[in-house]
Amino acid sequence: MSQPAQRAATQSFIRNYINKETLKYVFTTHFWGPVSNFGIPLAAVYDLKKDPELISGPMTGALILYSAVFMRYAMAVTPKNYLLFGCHIVNETAQLGQAVRFLNYHYLGKEEAVNDEKKPERAQ
Repeated sequence: MSQPAQRAATQSFIRNYINKETLKYVFTTHFWGPVSNFGIPLAAVYDLKKDPELISGPMTGALILYSAVFMRYAMAVTPKNYLLFGCHIVNETAQLGQAVRFLNYHYLGKEEAVNDEKKPERAQ
């Protein structure tokens, strides 16, 4: 890309995306609330790989309800907060995955299969 074309592209990007309205949005709780809240779904996605014995059923249920409520809230406020909505979509999906793992392990008989795999065989 030639120097004048690169300069024009840079100026166009700055004019379109780094403007007064964007900076005003970035310095509000409408932006930083969801950004800081993304720790919950990131932890939930990371926890999908951990042992299902460690999953708390009541906490998973509470987080499913929490995310459902805030997904609704994100669409009810003006202006709609799509960043908050996206955060809670990710969390809802991860928590539902955790709930399925919890139910499989504790109530659908997978606990015995997992425990049998962990027991070492005794030599006779």
